[in-house]
Amino acid sequence: MATAPQELGFFSHGKGIKIMPEEQEMRKVVFAINITIDGCCDHEAVLADDELHEYFTGLLRDSGVEIFGRNTYNLMYPYWHDVAVNQSESQLTNEFARMFDALPKIVFSTTLKSVEWNNTILRHSNLREEIVRLKQQPGKNISIGGLNIASQVAYWDLIDEYHIVVHPVIAGKGPRLFESVKNVSLKLVGSKTFRSGAVALHYEK
Repeated sequence: MATAPQELGFFSHGKGIKIMPEEQEMRKVVFAINITIDGCCDHEAVLADDELHEYFTGLLRDSGVEIFGRNTYNLMYPYWHDVAVNQSESQLTNEFARMFDALPKIVFSTTLKSVEWNNTILRHSNLREEIVRLKQQPGKNISIGGLNIASQVAYWDLIDEYHIVVHPVIAGKGPRLFESVKNVSLKLVGSKTFRSGAVALHYEK
């Protein structure tokens, strides 16, 4: 089982946890995802080109940890780890792989027995408590990945920023975004149009 390196001590439970001074701003919980015009979140339904990878690399630079579940773990590993090691794609895609591979990661799963990815630890429960605890620590953003985990965190109203990249595709099928989440009003604070016709929308609570 892969474990986080010593410098990731803020993941630890119990003694040694450092509480952030009250005058410091709490870390933001950020969720970013690709969707089609009709709300499909299947990664195979959209085109992941260099410009898109560059955009998500920028988000990773502002992240201190990535939290996701078993499905996302199996989707991302070992593919992106291998790309990071072998640098086998385009320059921009390789940079995304390098950033994601190096980022500390927490996988929440009730079925996985271990994880092999570097800088990755496995948790079986207490997702909400872990996020609240991390928000109290100094550091960069807390990134949320995957529909299942994100739906839970959104239901608890713990997501501070949403980065939704809408692609010019009608999938007509596939998983949908947030089918059972409380009504939350958001403010559009930024947008970006890609050459592919996709549009990234940046919302805050």
